[in-house]
Amino acid sequence: QLQLVESGGGLVQPGGSLRLSCAASGNSFSFDNMGWYRQAPGKQRELVATIASSGISKYADSVKDRFTISRDNAKKTVYLQMNSLKPEDTAVYYCNANRVTYPLRNYWGQGTQVTVSS
Repeated sequence: QLQLVESGGGLVQPGGSLRLSCAASGNSFSFDNMGWYRQAPGKQRELVATIASSGISKYADSVKDRFTISRDNAKKTVYLQMNSLKPEDTAVYYCNANRVTYPLRNYWGQGTQVTVSS
């Protein structure tokens, strides 16, 4: 059974940095897309950044130029480097990995809390 295991969340002051990691384990599938979503209290889950197996990435406007997504296909790991963090970045961050080719798959991690506060 595949699992996505996230790490790297925590409490940071405004302007600080954090690096999230998400490693997939449990099967041999490769993923077409890997990415990060977040959900703040009382809000819907939203896309933060995704990266395709080709390396093409996409970002939410609110995090462009501050966050960088990367992936290691051999390790089935995706990273999110978050710089210049703001209080509005506070949320639970969820890792996602999916296949849009056969066999179709869509997996979520358990979430990691990121809190930006002084």
